[in-house]
Amino acid sequence: MRILGIDPGIGICGFGLIETTSRAGAKALDFGAVTTKVDAPIPARLKDLYDSLVQVFDECKPEMVAVEKLFFAKNITTGIVVAEARGIVLLVAEQKGLPVYEFTPNEIKMSLTGYGAATKTQIEEMVRVHLGLENKPKPDDAADALAVAITCGFLYPTKSAEKYEFSNSRGRKRRM
Repeated sequence: MRILGIDPGIGICGFGLIETTSRAGAKALDFGAVTTKVDAPIPARLKDLYDSLVQVFDECKPEMVAVEKLFFAKNITTGIVVAEARGIVLLVAEQKGLPVYEFTPNEIKMSLTGYGAATKTQIEEMVRVHLGLENKPKPDDAADALAVAITCGFLYPTKSAEKYEFSNSRGRKRRM
């Protein structure tokens, strides 16, 4: 299964393509980041993001898309712009006819480390280990995107996603 993970952002949008197999686990096929010009108006940046993501999707040919759910607690203005960028990601996935799975930061941390409060450094190291990479993926946004893709691979190893459950840090289980 080819899973494209996306860490949405307006300035830097990370992406990471992995392939999962029942025997070998997961391997990284491609990763990187799409950037937009900081001084450009938001509508122009969103169009640039859209055009770049269409190209990424066309080149990567994913079978499903995994996206980090939006979480912001401090700066609502930044959260709104990130939400707009996230909307572009969801639009492109829908246009390509791809299923989209969404994961909270806590779900991603739990799936990679078993600890919902894992640090960014711990997540990057676990991405490196899970994918058998020599170095931590760079930029950080690409590492985050790979983490989302790996989480999707862990929690949805088949298309019958409703059969899988995620256990949160309190030990309770809920359907995804």
